[in-house]
Amino acid sequence: MPIFEYECARCGRVNSQVILGTEKKRMPACRHCGSTRTRRVMSSFAVVFSEASRMDGFDTSKPRDESYYRDSRNVGLWAKKRAREMGVDLGSKFEETVEKARSGKLIKDKLN
Repeated sequence: MPIFEYECARCGRVNSQVILGTEKKRMPACRHCGSTRTRRVMSSFAVVFSEASRMDGFDTSKPRDESYYRDSRNVGLWAKKRAREMGVDLGSKFEETVEKARSGKLIKDKLN
């Protein structure tokens, strides 16, 4: 059973609905306001990159905007890449600290 997404012309919300083969001909009503003025829209999707592929594509010479620093996956990425470029092994202690920082545990440990 495929899942389709529909946008409501009245309230503008997008909702997902399972559509059976026999129901494909009619547009489903909006789950939020009940309007039958809906249209099928493209579903969103995500692309997941491994840390290794993110590291390969990371340019340490380019400045980053504020949104970059809001993503916890980016904690320590610059330092790891620069260390690799310089041929330095930061060691397992560094990796542990980065993982604690990414999870928020580092801050909690410092506050306690």
